[in-house]
Amino acid sequence: MPLSLFALMMTAPAAAVAPAEPTMPQPAAILAQTRRVADWQLANRTNWATMPAARKSVQEVRDWQQATFWVALTELASRDKKYAQPLLDLGRAEKWQLGDLAYHADDQLIGQAWLWAAQSGAGKGVIAPTKAYFDNVLANRPTIGLEFIPVAPGKNTSICTDRWCWCDALFMAPPTLLRLSKATGDKRYADFAHEEYKATTDYLFDPSENLYFRDSRFFGMRDTKGRKLFWSRGNGWVMGGLVRMLQVMDRRDPKRPYYEKLFTDMSAKLVTLQKADGYWPASLLDNDPGTPPESSGTAFFTYAFAWGVDNGLLDRATYEPAAVRGWDALQRAVQPDGMLGWVQQVGDRPDSVSAKETQFYGSGAYLLAGTAMYDLSKKRVKR
Repeated sequence: MPLSLFALMMTAPAAAVAPAEPTMPQPAAILAQTRRVADWQLANRTNWATMPAARKSVQEVRDWQQATFWVALTELASRDKKYAQPLLDLGRAEKWQLGDLAYHADDQLIGQAWLWAAQSGAGKGVIAPTKAYFDNVLANRPTIGLEFIPVAPGKNTSICTDRWCWCDALFMAPPTLLRLSKATGDKRYADFAHEEYKATTDYLFDPSENLYFRDSRFFGMRDTKGRKLFWSRGNGWVMGGLVRMLQVMDRRDPKRPYYEKLFTDMSAKLVTLQKADGYWPASLLDNDPGTPPESSGTAFFTYAFAWGVDNGLLDRATYEPAAVRGWDALQRAVQPDGMLGWVQQVGDRPDSVSAKETQFYGSGAYLLAGTAMYDLSKKRVKR
């Protein structure tokens, strides 16, 4: 869809118009808001009407669309134990399996939830299927190129997806591998993650913009004003994935400075792209007036900024206000019943959004933002 049409899309003044500069909410308020969205999603697991563009695969709990929510729920469960039981029940029902595709990053994300469960009451044995899955990957490592060549005209899938040839994969797979490496003490999983991450970054990262192209099809693509196309949620996946890698990397790990620099460089760019209303536009370089709210990318960036400030990687004076603005914007996207609206539907580029549409991955990104904001606010109260 030409980005010049964004201003013509359905918008809601109540969601798009920001109030006066917000202040950091109290921890209890943040946690209550996070629970509210989590509770709505848990109660509406089969409410497909709110996900009109969802693929049939969204009904598969181990698919990336649902897995994003379940992985994010582990963060909430670590702060409120009542959310642990749905995760443990789910893992047992799924026999702790990953997805059915042998190499696809999307099918590997749910492993992060199972690795959490192993340390949260399910027992260490539940990681066996995750270990077996990645042992097969290491034994039969794909060597195809990273060029995204659609399998058929008009399709947004490619055989290159046996590797991480699209930036979303950097949220799905590398944090899973690092967590598996830490759980087992086997550095082969981490080594594989670092090698493949660098290959993807060397290919898709634009150092002149400090942003990732979604995949190789977008290298030469421009909008109607000649601007490069950097998808908000795509870069949100990367930022969220960086947080989840840095969370488990030892501070003395010689690989860590590479990811910290990537995180701070991207943050320095992204903070300049936040709109006055607290949202980030669906196409990150689209600074035109009237761009509609989009909550999934905004939630990931809010998560990254809050975590980065809380962990000393980002300057508080610069990034905490941006995180607070992002969180405030997300509250305006939550509908009266607790559903997170304004979530762009499944896709691979900027597209239309609606207040009445959500997705599991949107709720998941919101939970990640909420738990990071909760931690940040708690420490601020103590200062």
